[in-house]
Amino acid sequence: MIKIIENNSELGAGTRGASLGVNALKVVSRTKEDQFFSQFKIDEIALENQMLDLPTNFPFAKRIDGIVKIFGRTMDAVKQASLDGDFPLVLSGDHSSAGGTIAGIKAAFPNKRLGVVWIDAHADLHTPYTTPSGNVHGMPLATALAADNVDFQINEVKDETLAHWESLKNMGGIAPKVNPEDLIFIAVRDTEAPEDAFLKAQNIRNFTVEEIRDKSKEWVAGQVENLLKDCDIIYISFDVDSMDSILVSKGTGTPVENGLTPEEANYFVNHFAALEKVKCVEFVEINPCLDDKINKMAETAYPILQSVCETLNNRL
Repeated sequence: MIKIIENNSELGAGTRGASLGVNALKVVSRTKEDQFFSQFKIDEIALENQMLDLPTNFPFAKRIDGIVKIFGRTMDAVKQASLDGDFPLVLSGDHSSAGGTIAGIKAAFPNKRLGVVWIDAHADLHTPYTTPSGNVHGMPLATALAADNVDFQINEVKDETLAHWESLKNMGGIAPKVNPEDLIFIAVRDTEAPEDAFLKAQNIRNFTVEEIRDKSKEWVAGQVENLLKDCDIIYISFDVDSMDSILVSKGTGTPVENGLTPEEANYFVNHFAALEKVKCVEFVEINPCLDDKINKMAETAYPILQSVCETLNNRL
């Protein structure tokens, strides 16, 4: 049975409003009067968003002290859902949440090799050493890989920040949680030099939008499955900014042009959700406060969410 884990934290974002993303989806459902959310058990993560009203002492990992708490709560919720035999479908605000989600999957399946399919415009591989912004929603995969990327350091990071950073990397007592060869990107197209260097050094595969159009989405999906064939379990992270900001909407924290169409995004999320190895799916970064088309991003993501739930129900 699907269990929705609702994480409305936006501590890791650089703009405000991601905490309203899940409710934006609920607005669409209520407007349609389809009672979609009433069919699921829902576990709401306790928040620390009041910290946004205060200054942060961690310029290279803003509000990381609160994010450590959110990571832990998310980890516990995902782990418990998995151990209870439920399928955790995580609906989150900003993408920093994914580090806690991955920790929860690994805590539930500590002896399983975990693969990650990251459908996103961004690689989210920054660390406090490399970040140009200090926003932790650009760092969740680095926590999962237990990577510092100090070879490309641009920041002098204080010990207190690093102590919290170590807590994120070691959440659940397992580090790393994912191996670089078990991380696959789809539609990543907005990265900085330290991330590019890490991607190249670790030989991490990114299937670009151009490649998808040239070789077909079906070909890409098959390649992803083959690359992750040795993984026991898989996690799917769907950031709505993977979709084209001009075609769809700018209703996300960091919109990027030349992305996936909604149809392509829907295909990938559903294709992978149908696989028995997939143990968790997460939707992130809907921000109605930034939406230039009222609530278009949530209206676009909502049918993808519905179809994913139908796909999951057909296999569970």
